This record gives sequence, C-alpha cells and structure tokens, in this order.
Amino acid sequence: MKRVTDTLVHTIIMHRDIISQINKMNNLSRKKVTIGIFGKSGEGKSSLLNAVLGKRDLLPSGCFGACTAVVTQVEANLTDSNYIAEIELLSKEEWEKELKDLFRVLSDETEDRDGDWFEIAVEKVTALYGADADKKTLEELKKDIKFDEIETFLSINKRTISNNDCSEFASVAASYILHSDSSPGGWYWPLVKSVTFKVPDCHELLEHIVLVDIPATGDCNKLRDGQWKSKLRECSFVWIVSAINRASTDSGPWGILKHCIEELGPGGECKSINFICTKTDDINQGAYKRATGVGGQISGDKDQKKVCLLHRNEHAKKRVKEKFENSEIKKKFHTDDNFLNVFTVSSNAFFDHDLNLEPSETEIPKLQDELRILNKKINRELTRDYVNEAKGVLLDKDKKTVETKVYMELEKNLKKALNKLGSRFDRIYSDLEQCLSKGVDESVQLCVASTKAMVSPNRHPDTYERTFHKILQALCKNGGCYWSKNWDVILDLNKQLVKHLQEHIDKYFNMIFPVTGTTGKSVQEQIDKFSIIQSDSASPGSPILHHIQNFINTEETKLKASLKRGVVDTKKDIYSSIQITIKKEMSSCYEQAAAVTGIGSMKKRQELLITTVDTIKHDMFNKAKMEMLKKFKDLKLYIMDALESGLKRSMELSLAKTSNIKLMDVSQEIEELERLAEKLSN
Repeated sequence: MKRVTDTLVHTIIMHRDIISQINKMNNLSRKKVTIGIFGKSGEGKSSLLNAVLGKRDLLPSGCFGACTAVVTQVEANLTDSNYIAEIELLSKEEWEKELKDLFRVLSDETEDRDGDWFEIAVEKVTALYGADADKKTLEELKKDIKFDEIETFLSINKRTISNNDCSEFASVAASYILHSDSSPGGWYWPLVKSVTFKVPDCHELLEHIVLVDIPATGDCNKLRDGQWKSKLRECSFVWIVSAINRASTDSGPWGILKHCIEELGPGGECKSINFICTKTDDINQGAYKRATGVGGQISGDKDQKKVCLLHRNEHAKKRVKEKFENSEIKKKFHTDDNFLNVFTVSSNAFFDHDLNLEPSETEIPKLQDELRILNKKINRELTRDYVNEAKGVLLDKDKKTVETKVYMELEKNLKKALNKLGSRFDRIYSDLEQCLSKGVDESVQLCVASTKAMVSPNRHPDTYERTFHKILQALCKNGGCYWSKNWDVILDLNKQLVKHLQEHIDKYFNMIFPVTGTTGKSVQEQIDKFSIIQSDSASPGSPILHHIQNFINTEETKLKASLKRGVVDTKKDIYSSIQITIKKEMSSCYEQAAAVTGIGSMKKRQELLITTVDTIKHDMFNKAKMEMLKKFKDLKLYIMDALESGLKRSMELSLAKTSNIKLMDVSQEIEELERLAEKLSN
C-alpha cells in the first residue's frame, strides 16, 4: 500500500484537489469482517482469546457468557498503546421499563411462572442491588440508597475505560462484565448493552477483523431482539467453543448452531466454521490410559500425559468431524469438505511451558495464523480497491474533448447492457417464483401437522403436564419461540412453519446468492458480466476512445465492488423475509394465546394455535412468497438504477471539455499502479 501511495503522491503533489480526493478514499472505513463466537460460560472462551491475542490477563475468566444479554466484541486499537473498553449502557427509561418487568416476574407465584425468567430476574436484581434485593418489592427497592446510585450511574449512557497497563485495565473493566454470586451488589452488567474491547499491539491479527461473542443463552429478551439475529447474519466466520471432554456430545453448541443455520447460511454470509475444543491439558491420564491403553510403554509422568493429550486431541477431531458430516447442518450450508475445521487448544499450556506441550501442539499459533492470513487477504482487497479509486481520480484529471458520437455510442451500449441484465434477472425471478410456489403448496398441506407436532407433542402425561404448559406459555409470550437457559430445549414455531418453504428454495437460493465461489447463475455474476465497453467501437484505434474506455472500465469496477456489499446485505433481508412475514401473521394469535389463563389453559392455547394456522395458512404462505419476490424485484431495480446513474455520471465526466490548463501526463503512473495491482493479486 505504501508503494502505491508514494506513486500517487509523487505524481499529484501539486494538485491539492486530487490529494483531497485520495485522502478521502483512504480514510473511508470499510466494514470489518466479523467472527462470531459461540459457547457456554465456563468453556474457556476468555482464556482462548487471551492466548490468541497473547495477553494472558486481558479478559477475566467468565467475561464471555456470564452476562448473557451483553454483546461483547474485541478488535484492535489502531491509534495508541492503551487498552480500551467502550461500554454502552441502557438509558434510564429502558432500565426503568426492564426493572418493572423483572419485578413482575419475581412477584409471580403461580404455577405458570417461567423458571428461566425467574432465575434471570434474580441474577440481575441481586447483581446490581445486593443480596435479598429480589425479596423486596419495587417500591421498597426505590427507597434503598443503591437505587439512587444506579439512577445517577445511568445519567451517562456511554463510558470509556482506558489504561496502558493490562492488569489494571482488566480490574476496572471487571465490574461491567462479570457476575459474582458470592459478593452480590455493584456489578453493572445488567445495565450494559454492549462492550467493545480495543487491544493494542495486535494490528496483524485484528486490523480488519472483529471478534463478537454471540449472546445466545440466558436472557430471553435477546431472542426477541432483531439485533441478535442481525449479529448472526453479519458473521463471515464462526468459532464454536466447547470443552474437549464433551465437544461431540454437548447439545448446547450443536443445538444453537442447528437453530441458527438460516441466519448463518442462506440468510447470512458464513464462509467457514472453526470448532475449537478447549481445556485439552485437563485430563485424568490414569483413567484415560485404562480406557484406551494409550501411553503404557512411555516412561515419565509428563511424557505419558502428553501422549494421552495428543491421542485424545486426534480422537476428538475425528468425532467432531464425523458428527458434522452426518448432521443436517452441513446439508443446509451446501458447502465443501473444508467448511468445518477442528482445533484442539490449550490456552494454559500456551503460556505455561511447564505443562510439557510445544507451542504448536497447543494449536493457538494455528488460530493466530488463520487471523493473519485473513487480515492479509483483506489488506490486499483494500489495496486493489484503493488502486482502482486512484486510477479513477487520475484518469478523471486526464480527460480530453471527445466527439459527440462517442457519447451516443456509450449511451446506446448502456441501454443495451441494462436490457440484457434485466432479462437475466427476470429469469432468476421466474425460477425463484416456481420454487416458492411449490413450497407454498407443501406448506399449506403440512403446516397443521407441523404445528401439532410442536405445540401438542405425544409425551408421557406425568412429565408432559407438569412442564410443557410453562414452555408453551413462554413460547406464546416470546412471539412463537422458546429457548431454555441451558439450550437443552429450543422450540420455534415460526421456523417450524417456514421449514417446507425454505426446503424448496434453499438449493436455488444458494445458487443465486452463494457465500463463496461461482455457480453460473448468481446475482453477482450477472453484475460482473455487465459492461458498456464494446470491442466493435465506432472509433477503433482512437487514443481518445482508449482513454475513455480505461476510465469507464475503472468506474465499472468501482461500481461493481460497491454493489457487492449491498447484494450480500440485501440477500439476508430477502431470505429472512419469509420468517418475518410468518411471525407477523401469527403475532395476534401468540398474544391471544399468551393471555389465556386458568384451568385448561394449555389445551386452549394448543387449540388456538392449531386452529389459527389452519385458518390463515393459504393467505399467510402466499404473503410470505410475495414478500420475498418483492424484495428480490427491489434488489433488481436497485442494481440497475445504481449502474445506470453511476455510469451516466462517469460518461459525462469522461466526455467533459478540458480547461485551457495543460494537464500532466500520468500514463506512466497509471501503468505503475496497474503493475502493482497485478502483483498484489498474485
């Protein structure tokens, strides 16, 4: 990048207006790549990130996952050597409303009380106001001195912690992100919306990357929060963190991954998953030797332990890969064999060499290398974009007077190219409509049975009556979704209802919006084919035309690059529109069912849900179909309008009359930029 910039500065040092444009381009912040991290509290997420970043004491144990409603992310501090935490708090009004809801849950002594909600309410109230605060009424709590302290604390919505000493920084930040049952009171995490850690000296790892903890347990509010699913859809990569002793058997990480397939796959942009088995140094080597017969011929306690560790690591990798290969998850992602990578890491052994593992055997360096490679790849892409922008600026300053017929030819080519692009999009629309129509027919046929299977399952009456009525009530209160705190029960009626529609469109949807690679039918490929530069020009060999073609080519490249991000974001909205429509159509039913109380309330809720689905099924699924098609049509119009308006503007720029001021010849500099860009691509 420096050589490119030096070339530009040497060329245009006397032209302040051009320098201004280059600086503006250079300062535009590109959206960072998001790596989403899944894992329960206690699985070693904090220790893992400390090891990857090479900062042992940075993130205290439990800061990921303990306060489950908080979105926590880590990125590089690119400005100075301080450790920074940017903390966004709830407003006074938001906390006042939530506190009323929490005390409504705490005061509920009926059999219908939701146990998960009650536990969350106790945790939040005692974390802030101290032990036994949950035993008070809200009016009693308002008389407590701590209540006034919290009111004052919330007068500032954003707080920043900054310190160049890692340990001191971590100590101050702890009160905002940790929870302690042993010393309740004075822990502010219930008031925190999000925390962004900015870490110095990790430029090569995180310059263009942000690590985001996806808060999926505990706080059921997140399930109703659009931001939660939005975060999932932003993830280009996912790290699943699970302790090695239960990596292939723990239902938690696998359950949440299965539940979030749509947001990560067809409705997202996830390119690969790293399954990270943690705590590999924690092993009972005697028990492992007896169970496997490994290490019996090795002398020395440390050497025996190492052999057992490495053997278990390989076994865990094999088991996790086998589970993924045989799961529905792989089918949904429509991906290759390299989509899932398994790592077996020891954060402790990475820092503590007495544990007798080489750094490479902890596999922390492998994760670091992945981040470095990804960071370098993004740097190359940014530099190529920069080169294209710079060429556009230089060519813009090198324009000459051109005959009217050239403009007319370009205008004709633009119209022709737009018509061709429109026809390609119309064929995609038609094929998508056929897939949706088949999905609507099957959904109408099977939706009642699907609803019955979820809201009225055939289970043993003794356990069914005692627990399921609470789950069903919570599902209705939460807009059709129930997610237990420990991830062991996940029910989502909206997902159940859209299942057959999605099954019919997923294969084709992944062809027109692939996360990686080409399919021959993708929207982006149709954009890439678009061009108004034709080989059979009206003025072949003309130096003026050559100049214009170079300029237009550069502008086309820039337009296509800017559209690419928009296509990815819009694709997510298109895919999610089906479930959003279904939830909207069912919303009044959920509200009615949640309000049902008294004897026989569960049966009434079940009948209401099943009857409603049967009554509105034709209209509901056809609305979902038409909404998706409308959004695709809107995308087509957006792309064509952006290309038309952008290229018309470029044509006018390239054909504008030059002033009498003699412009410098920048042909050599442009050739140098192109050479550097080619070198970068290799």
